[in-house]
Amino acid sequence: MHAVANTDPDSTQMFFDSLEASFQYQTGTIQLEGGIGTLNVPEGFRYLDPSQTAYVIHDLWGNPHGEGTLGMIVPANVGVSDEHSWAFIITYEEMGYVKDDDADDIDYDDLLKEMQHDAEAVNAERIRQGYEPISIVGWAAKPYYDNERKVLHWAKEIRFGEVDYATLNYNVRILGRKGVLVLNAVSSMEELPEVEQNIEPVLASFNYSSGNRYGDFNPDVDEVAAWTIGGLVAGKMLAKTGLLALLLKNLKLIALAIGGLGTGLWRWYKSKTTPEPVRKIGE
Repeated sequence: MHAVANTDPDSTQMFFDSLEASFQYQTGTIQLEGGIGTLNVPEGFRYLDPSQTAYVIHDLWGNPHGEGTLGMIVPANVGVSDEHSWAFIITYEEMGYVKDDDADDIDYDDLLKEMQHDAEAVNAERIRQGYEPISIVGWAAKPYYDNERKVLHWAKEIRFGEVDYATLNYNVRILGRKGVLVLNAVSSMEELPEVEQNIEPVLASFNYSSGNRYGDFNPDVDEVAAWTIGGLVAGKMLAKTGLLALLLKNLKLIALAIGGLGTGLWRWYKSKTTPEPVRKIGE
């Protein structure tokens, strides 16, 4: 946010303070949409509902879209308009029951190479749509599957365009009967220790409702997902059908809040504080 330094610092800070005060943060127990389960907001965090989350992701952080989430939890001591803000964005993917019998057989180094290749394959489309290309630098934290708790988490180091810094994308998947709850922590690499420190309390904050837990699976009536543990990490089905569409969707999720923490917010601020030019008839 280097451009902020060239304005009146007092008025700029007043604007951001006013903006932050407009959000309706929540704490305590949150009933997530769709009856999926409950979120007991962990100590030191605050929750924003889906509509406010969409506003933050799209309007403030300058991303393609922000709809389709179950909200977000952010550190209580850092506002979403702060230059160093970070958050856990919550979504739910109703993809069916994910079998986990491949968890011990995955070579994650080989999988990383596949993911790097796949990311490069969709960059032409990202550029065509006006977004920066993405490169996956490597693992920030290698994938780990907790078989007892049915939780998968890993972290990628990602670079956007030609910037000389990397962004952290920390992924958590909590397996359920009919899909997975997704927690995406997005921040700079500098916040990795803080994100890792809070993974455990964030994981403990969510509970599937009765009938939606992994152990509630009924093979006679429930659908089995085409995804596997390896597929969740790679962001694509191991089956080839629909690969490109799913990968594009996944990369859009990766892009949430990344690369827009400073410049996207400043563009939004300028659009609200600079009068639009009068458009002449016929222009």
